[in-house]
Amino acid sequence: MLRAALCAVFLLGALPSLAKESRGHVSVVLLGATGDLAKKYLWEGLFHLYLDQVSSGHSFTFHGAALTAHEPGQRLMFEVLKKLACPSDVSPDRCAVVKDQFLKLSRYHQLKTSENYTVLNREIETLLQQEGLEEAGRIFYFSVPPFAYAEIARHINGSCRPRPGAWLRVVLEKPFGHDLKSAQQLAIELRTFFQEEEMYRVDHYLGKQAVAHILPFRDQNRQFLDPIWNRHHVERVEIVLKETLDAKGRTSFYEQYGVIRDVLQNHLTEVLLYLAMELPANISSAEEVLRRKLQTFKSLQGPESTSAVLGQYQAYASQVREELQKAPDYVSTTPTFAGVLIQLGSLRWEGVPFLLTSGKALDERVGYVHVLFKNRAYCTQRESLREAGQSQCGAKQIVFYIGHGELSCPAVLISRNLFKPIMPEGSWKEVSDRPQLRLFGLPLSDYYVYSPVKEREAYSVLISSIFHGRKDSFITTENLLASWEFWTPLLDSLTQQVPRLYPGGLENQHLLDFEMVGRELSFTLEEPVELLHTDGQKPGDYRTIQAKFRQSPLVSAWPEELIARLASDIETAAAKAVARCGEFHLALSGGSSPIVLFQRLATHHYGFPWRHTHLWLVDERCVPLADPESNFRSLHDHLLQHVRVPYLNIHPMPVHLNRRLCVEEDRGPELYAKEIAALVTNASLDFVLLGLGSDGHTASLFPRSSSGLEGAQTVVLTESPVKPHQRMSLSLPLINKARQVAVLVMGKGKHEITTQMSRVGQEPRKWPISGVKPSSGQLVWYMDYDALLG
Repeated sequence: MLRAALCAVFLLGALPSLAKESRGHVSVVLLGATGDLAKKYLWEGLFHLYLDQVSSGHSFTFHGAALTAHEPGQRLMFEVLKKLACPSDVSPDRCAVVKDQFLKLSRYHQLKTSENYTVLNREIETLLQQEGLEEAGRIFYFSVPPFAYAEIARHINGSCRPRPGAWLRVVLEKPFGHDLKSAQQLAIELRTFFQEEEMYRVDHYLGKQAVAHILPFRDQNRQFLDPIWNRHHVERVEIVLKETLDAKGRTSFYEQYGVIRDVLQNHLTEVLLYLAMELPANISSAEEVLRRKLQTFKSLQGPESTSAVLGQYQAYASQVREELQKAPDYVSTTPTFAGVLIQLGSLRWEGVPFLLTSGKALDERVGYVHVLFKNRAYCTQRESLREAGQSQCGAKQIVFYIGHGELSCPAVLISRNLFKPIMPEGSWKEVSDRPQLRLFGLPLSDYYVYSPVKEREAYSVLISSIFHGRKDSFITTENLLASWEFWTPLLDSLTQQVPRLYPGGLENQHLLDFEMVGRELSFTLEEPVELLHTDGQKPGDYRTIQAKFRQSPLVSAWPEELIARLASDIETAAAKAVARCGEFHLALSGGSSPIVLFQRLATHHYGFPWRHTHLWLVDERCVPLADPESNFRSLHDHLLQHVRVPYLNIHPMPVHLNRRLCVEEDRGPELYAKEIAALVTNASLDFVLLGLGSDGHTASLFPRSSSGLEGAQTVVLTESPVKPHQRMSLSLPLINKARQVAVLVMGKGKHEITTQMSRVGQEPRKWPISGVKPSSGQLVWYMDYDALLG
């Protein structure tokens, strides 16, 4: 049958070079042959491979495989194959002949048991023997979920490897794990069966023409880029993938992964590496490129949770409930939109922000890399007199346009006031149509614009590379694990962060716009009240759950709005106190929850009367004040260094005296109590911020504490059940003398204790927080929905 197929093509004159000596037979096995990815891209890529290689001297057979039984599986597969189309530059006659032969060389197999794999191997061996062919190699393309990898790998290794001397290439599709630990486990399992050189992990973004040309562009234009491709000249780099489609039909996958794991950890990170890595001497060497990538990973500075903004389109939760059969009150915190700020510590890129952004249900489908250069020029002529595209006052930028959007095709754009680039003439062409179309603030006429001579789909490019054994566009195990090592801490830190809701599409308007403040990101607009509800509930439902908690006022909202409200309330209290007596005494707790409040106060409240504010600590760990564990260090890093509080108005707790930590003989608590008594009228602080521990503790007053829950002492030493054990804390009697007390409670991890506190009475020895009851002031609870509702 194979000989007949080749002869038919030869006789029709489509393949005049078939007479050359055979270069061996290649068997391609596509696992998951009837799945979505195979239908959309993989069969087309394999057909294009056959079109390109049919006259090369190789012979082929294509084996589609799935769990489906033979007859229905074969029917589904051939429905896809019959719809295959040739590229526009292939003549209709040649297309018809080659497609007919491709169908004849394709067959379907049910691969479910080890016996099925044995039968497949026997069929390949029999074909080789009958046709008198040498085996060149076998390609196994895993278009299946990762949980099936290990079992399939065992079957291939046990009974389906090619003969000695022939190569084996195993192609793996993402996701490659869920975090560092799972990626390591998957890598160990695969290494049991395959050598590293046999594995091709696909990131299809590396097959996109604009992405694939980043390194060649940098290499061919070294003379222009070497002086300016650095922190002295680059203002920022934006790497963006926007989609208009939502996750409907894919919520099972999306609930496990979310947008950061789906797009940023792989596609956008690989693009970042291409942009930021030091160029190797030979960009065609996969080993050299990998070495440079790994060096770049080491220079990436791990982002904090404050370096990311998250969103979720409004219909997502209802889609999850419908598709995954969740309860009507199920609330998902999976992000469908993310912006992440990444910084590098390398000499070349230190201080340059790299912004990675992706999301679903956005206003357009587009992908691009935007490198914006600093502009130090000043032009005295008015703008209308400047020569278009040549004025040094115009924006200077390089854009790798990945596809879709207004251009609708891959492209490389370079501002004319930068340089005229060197581009390979055979594969890229300069274009000048649509000069008035504007991109990134400039008309196209202000750019040198280049697009591919022949557009190729990413999977076709990558499948060709697999066939030829080129590994420079694939993800190695080292590369993969380095990426997960970088992203996993951020993903862990974001588990409790509730994403901002957005309506989707054009209705998003400016709701997802964000800005950089130092090393942090924040949305530029407040979250509107009408979006603070989930599908199926009327706006405001959350706000009316209860007006009080433990007989005190309750403010409940999503985290961002909650922190904004608390910061506003603190500023209002400050203004009233300064108007009343000329100063404001604010006592702040430590822990992770107040950090976002500190940042909010530092970046949004420029009218705050800091010059008249005294800052006190509610509690402190017995560590040096510069120690990362210190509450004062956290206060300094996130607030004090950003605002102007008089030095004498800052009152850290004296935990480090005489080169010793919290020694009773040093009388630290007594010193702090005297300082409060001397500066604060009646020792009545204006505003005290507290938190709530999962065991019911507040400040550093723990259940069954021997001091601080009652009595005359206002500042005490206590013992924590977790390290560092020694603490210093304001006492309950002093806290209860305050004019205003706020308790900030955030995250699902606090839901259980919150529920418990709603049911117990005043038992401070068992639940210290229950003893917070200002004698003449007001207590207000600030809770996010996760803590309140779970």
